[in-house]
Amino acid sequence: MSEPHASLRPIARWLAWVYGLIAAMVVIGGITRLTGSGLSMVEWQPLMGAVPPLSEADWLAVFAQYQRTPQYAQVNHWMQLGDFKAIFFWEYLHRVLGRLIGVAFLVPWLVFWARRQLRGPLAARTFVAFLLGGAQGLLGWYMVQSGLVNVPEVSHFRLAAHLSLALGVALYVQWLWMGLRWPRPASAAADRALPLWLPVTTLALLSLQVVYGAFMAGKRAGKIFSSFPDMNGELLPLGWRSGAGLLRDLTEHPVAIHVAHRTLAWIVLAACLALGAVAMQGPGPRLRRAGVAVAGLALLQVGLGAATVWTGVHIAFAVAHQGTALVLLSSVVAVVYLRSGQDENGC
Repeated sequence: MSEPHASLRPIARWLAWVYGLIAAMVVIGGITRLTGSGLSMVEWQPLMGAVPPLSEADWLAVFAQYQRTPQYAQVNHWMQLGDFKAIFFWEYLHRVLGRLIGVAFLVPWLVFWARRQLRGPLAARTFVAFLLGGAQGLLGWYMVQSGLVNVPEVSHFRLAAHLSLALGVALYVQWLWMGLRWPRPASAAADRALPLWLPVTTLALLSLQVVYGAFMAGKRAGKIFSSFPDMNGELLPLGWRSGAGLLRDLTEHPVAIHVAHRTLAWIVLAACLALGAVAMQGPGPRLRRAGVAVAGLALLQVGLGAATVWTGVHIAFAVAHQGTALVLLSSVVAVVYLRSGQDENGC
């Protein structure tokens, strides 16, 4: 197995940094959501919005804009300027980091392209990541808009799309990085050790669980039950169906969403433990380490979910729960990659 060409190593390091920035964005996005900060900035200014209020007059003007929103009128009417600054901070940081990721991606990409280190399919595929990042910014503003009219809550469907795209971009960047840094595995041995359907199915189940995690956040369903593994003493609580139809309940009724998220957790855990056990018998050390990571992180994720429920959605546990979801997804994607095989150029 050959090592990646030396000229590609800086590109791999750059992609690793971009992945890290996206991971930080996911964490800060969780904090923004949990602190109720996401609706504090009522305008979307991709360029000028990078400059925060600098004077007392600027702060009063921004606060006056917020006071005209449904969230202030219906939820935060008690806030003074100092309280507003606290929630403004997280949303501002979230947006600034999004701009920073764009710069941290585009400037090195242009430098690598000018130096002819990025050419052909690799140049095109890396640029797709930049376009996806831009789409993520647009989707974020589309999500925020849903909470600025009438009801001071963002659409949980748009929230799920926003989170899913963020994680998808991170995993796409990871895939590109693996194509540059990890030599092609011995596919024949991998075929015998691990059927491809197992990691792919696990990834699909985990992705669905992430969507339901966003539904939980959007519907504030995490606080409905405060016990685990039971739900306030019941395995299937009464009232989990509203009578509006199963599909509508599973996508809109907070109790049904909570039940679905809990049920999926056990299914995902079983799939991750099975995948980890099989991958740990794999032909290469990377595949075996990825298997250990999948199994260990799945157990940790269930523990963090339980702690989130027990503590009434304490911000530390809830944010750790969201961040670990990305790391677990990355571990499963690593297994998919190692099982499927890629060449050193990620092409």
